[in-house]
Amino acid sequence: MGRMSAVQPEPRGLHVSAPEESVPLRVYLDDGDSPYDVVDALLLGRFASGDQPFSHSASLEKVKKEATLLPPDATVLRSARDKDRSAVLAEGPGWTLEASRWRVGGEVTVTAVTDELAKEVLEQALEGAADEPEPEPESVTMGFWYLSARRGPYRTTRTIAAATWPEIRGNYSAKVADSMDKLMKVTPDDITGRLILLHGPPGTGKTSALRTLARSWKDWCQVDCVLDPERLFNDPGYLMDIAIGEEDSHGEQRWRLLLLEDCDELIRGEAKHATGQALSRLLNLTDGLLGQGRNVLVGITTNEELERLHPAVVRPGRCLSRIEVSPLTRAEAVSWLGHGEGVGAEGSTLAELYALRRGGSPLLPSQASAADGLYL
Repeated sequence: MGRMSAVQPEPRGLHVSAPEESVPLRVYLDDGDSPYDVVDALLLGRFASGDQPFSHSASLEKVKKEATLLPPDATVLRSARDKDRSAVLAEGPGWTLEASRWRVGGEVTVTAVTDELAKEVLEQALEGAADEPEPEPESVTMGFWYLSARRGPYRTTRTIAAATWPEIRGNYSAKVADSMDKLMKVTPDDITGRLILLHGPPGTGKTSALRTLARSWKDWCQVDCVLDPERLFNDPGYLMDIAIGEEDSHGEQRWRLLLLEDCDELIRGEAKHATGQALSRLLNLTDGLLGQGRNVLVGITTNEELERLHPAVVRPGRCLSRIEVSPLTRAEAVSWLGHGEGVGAEGSTLAELYALRRGGSPLLPSQASAADGLYL
């Protein structure tokens, strides 16, 4: 927050001036602050002074449009809104609440005179507010982690399209498909190594295979994609938040698969020298002290050839599965396409075949449709 010479007026019922025995709070504002900063500061008033020394917070990834995130009979003190965000400050007997909403998600923080009251008010505010539609039969719910400047490590979810393995098996060469058959059928009892490595040229279908893997494992494994893997292994706090995970409603921890796409710099031969401790932390997560007691698998895609990868990554016992996702042979590509026009002498990647099917050049593919998937 900015500063100015005078303390801003306090809202009705909120005392930010603290008694001598409490923690003092003085708020300074300038033209760099927004109404949201004011709401944040006013929420802290009673908490900092000790009038309401207990606080509970919760976040929702998706909030129903009609939900207010306020308990019954709340009195609104401040309200700030713009196109993609809103914040409401409200109060009731013995408690104060801030309800923040973004485009799809929301967050509620309650301060109160007792811990029990803070919990109770929070539950009332969140009752019936979560919007969690069931995934369509052809879809799967996948998590996405990123490091937010405002909220720190943050996970959101999206429902994504994912075909079944029998539906896309023909998109892979026979050798790759045989290896994928085994991976798709893995259960927790089959897990030995903690690393899944898919390597091969761009356009061979590595990402599509991972989406289908998420659908095949959805009954026992939560699949999360890390959007900023280069920050994950260089920020111990971020890594710890993801590694620790959360227990389910039965007090048990589901298996989790963390997907790291195109991590060539992290796992190639010179990675230890180039990335410092990042490679060591990755290995520690898969079978070191950090991974002990955590049901965590790590899935990595890379365009690097196997001989260029760091020996510590590919050593026996570390990988649950290590699959080279190669282009289809010429015979397989011709069978897939229905003709040989445009197919290379050594075969073609899946991306090239989709370009040929649409009537384009495999070197300059026409615009892909959403149904083609992400064949990276």
